[in-house]
Amino acid sequence: MENIDNLKNQIIEAGKRLLKEGLVARTWGNVSIRIDENFMLVTPCGRQYEDLMPADIVLVNYHTSKYEGTVKPSSEKELHCEIYRTRKEVNAVIHTHQMNASTVAAARREVPPILDDMAQIIGPSVRVADYALPSTKKIVTKTVKALKGRNAALMANHGAVCIGRDMEEAFVVCQVLEKACKAFIEAEFLGGAKSINKFEAYLMHQFYLKKYSKMAEKNK
Repeated sequence: MENIDNLKNQIIEAGKRLLKEGLVARTWGNVSIRIDENFMLVTPCGRQYEDLMPADIVLVNYHTSKYEGTVKPSSEKELHCEIYRTRKEVNAVIHTHQMNASTVAAARREVPPILDDMAQIIGPSVRVADYALPSTKKIVTKTVKALKGRNAALMANHGAVCIGRDMEEAFVVCQVLEKACKAFIEAEFLGGAKSINKFEAYLMHQFYLKKYSKMAEKNK
């Protein structure tokens, strides 16, 4: 098991980076990381990212949703729990209210594979999960369904969720999603974005997952 203090610091640093890059504001959004086959660490409810300390990060059993201590975990913890239960390869989850992704989510528009890096890192499209009230079972079910075969999904009239095999990958997914949504919005003014062939986009995503990221790791 990786050192828990190190994992808590990864979450805190991710929160600060999200603020710095304008992907969240104030206390909005939430970040988690998987520890092992039973537990995750997640940001607390209603705390400012820049003020977070390791003691504020909450340990949660993602099978039972029970948590330790007196600090209450994020109100969206159930979404994080369900992702870890159903996506065994995922070790980090970031929920954001980033501007361009939120705009596309408000329009309830699926983003086709319009950029190579989007297709590679996120998948052959970005689906929109049907609207549901925050922190409900319905929003969890709808969002996990929209994430199938993808590393990101939009949440109608709400925001976005981005996932990765580690925290760095999940953060890159946030960045690429924002870039793709911005390009999608702006391309609408030029007659509409032209999509990459979906089968080719699927192949690019599979290559990234199975080969490219492994080659990149060897080259470090």
